[in-house]
Order: sequence, then structure tokens, then C-alpha cells
Amino acid sequence: MSSSATITTAFRQQFHDSYIHALQQKESRFQSKVVDRGMIDGSSFTTNNIGLVEAQPVTGRYQDKQAQDIGHATRLAYMADFDIGPLVVDGFDLPKLVADPTYKYVEVLVAAANRRRDKTIYRALLDAALERTEEGGSLSSIAIPAGQQIAAGGTGFTKAQIIKALELFRANECDHENGETLCMAYNSVAVRQILTDTTLTSADFMAVKMLQEGRLTDRWCGFTWIPYEALDVPAANTARAVAWAGSAVQFGTGINVKTAVRENTNQRGHPRGGYAWLSLGAVRQDEKKVVQLDFATNV
Repeated sequence: MSSSATITTAFRQQFHDSYIHALQQKESRFQSKVVDRGMIDGSSFTTNNIGLVEAQPVTGRYQDKQAQDIGHATRLAYMADFDIGPLVVDGFDLPKLVADPTYKYVEVLVAAANRRRDKTIYRALLDAALERTEEGGSLSSIAIPAGQQIAAGGTGFTKAQIIKALELFRANECDHENGETLCMAYNSVAVRQILTDTTLTSADFMAVKMLQEGRLTDRWCGFTWIPYEALDVPAANTARAVAWAGSAVQFGTGINVKTAVRENTNQRGHPRGGYAWLSLGAVRQDEKKVVQLDFATNV
């Protein structure tokens, strides 16, 4: 039996009739790990701090009371507006496609909004906070003090740095003893350095589990570990992790992410575009609840 050698020109090709997202962080990982103030009605919101006092000895009888000063301060978070898109498909192109990609655009827009939430919180953890200590007074910029910073020192993410961070929180009365949950943001380089550090992965159950699964457990060394690949790069071959207590940052939402996929009837072909917008704000409540931790990435 013979067949035509040219029949192969009529072979058909099946095209994929859906779309797969590019690899990306889709959910917010930080929002549930800070104080969420919910919806904010206004262009800003505040958090009020109060200082501490100590008991004084009474050295005689019938003495007059002695007033003690106690510090008060208000911190301010401004709402910031963001948008994503529009992500546009020309109306002339839609009939030529096997599948309409706009049905996936909303998921892409929401994922970008969730990453923006985490970036807003990360910035509030590390950037200077605006504070006022008297009515009508000017706003001061409060940075993380040197005592709450751990330098890279040419080393990677080490056991010594983790222990030092725990020491700082304990010295500040900022740990589980005072009802705080401690979190640590880390990236892929930190995973490599931790899993190859035998001083951190000795044969206890948690270490064995980490080595088997190739990731950090959710709770380890006193911290809830949160993966975050957008760590700052303060210098060459250096990344900036951050550890914090759950009450360290107050986060507010002015506009929860809104999305729309609409035709633009003012342009030829009525192109269809996906668009999203949101408004967020965050402020660090207390520097003693945050530890900035730099580590070398080339070791």
C-alpha cells in the first residue's frame, strides 16, 4: 500500500486553549503577621504609643505624692495609592486567538496587589517612621537604631545572627513571654546557607524534617519563617532580612484591591483591558520590636 508523501502538510496542530501564570508570589505573606487595622477612612491613620514608669520607694509617712512623667507619642501612616495595568488585548486580535487571555488577567492583577501589600509592610518595618510627641509639633523621622541592626560582617545567614536577634527581642521584653509572635523574612540564599550549616541542622527532629523537605519549617528557632524574595540589597553581595514581633507594624487599607476588565469604546476595535487599583498604608509602632539583619549572599 502506498501513501502520498505530501499528506503531512495537512497535519493539524492543537494549540493550548488556556493560559498558565508565570511563576510569582500570589498571596500576601506579611499581612496576617502584623496588626491589621482594616479599612481606613481618610488620607492617613495614627498609632498612639505610651511610655513606661517604675515604682518609687516611699521613705516616710504622710509625704506628698510626687508626679511622674510618662512619655506619649503618635505615629503617622500616610495612605499610598497604587495601580496595575491596564493589561490590554486589541479587539482585532481576540478572534485570532484560541483563548481569550483576559479571564486570567484578574488573577495576575490580584497577585501583584498582594505583593504590593507585602512590600508596604516590609518598607514600614525598615524605613524611618514619622512621629509627633506634642500637639501641633513637627513630625520627627525615627530610624531603626544601631542597636537593633545586625551587620553582615562578610558572613552568610548564621546561627550567631539568629541567636543575636533572639537576644535583642528578649532584652526588650519582646517575645512569647509577653504574648508576641516573632517572625523572620528570608530568601532563597538564606535557605541554602541555613541548610548547609551543620551547626543549624544537627540531628534533631526539626532539622531532619527541614533537610527532607528542603525548606525551613514554619516555626523554628523561636521564629515563624516567611519566604520573601524581594529583600533589600543594601550593598553588593548583601541582602537585608528582617525579624519582627507581630505588633511591630500597623497596616491599613484605604481601598481594597478593585479590578475591572472592560472594553475601551473610544479606540478602534474596542480593545479590552484589565486594570486594578488599591490604597495602602503602614507604620512601625516601635523600633524595639524589629531587628534588621544583613547577611552576605556570596558565601
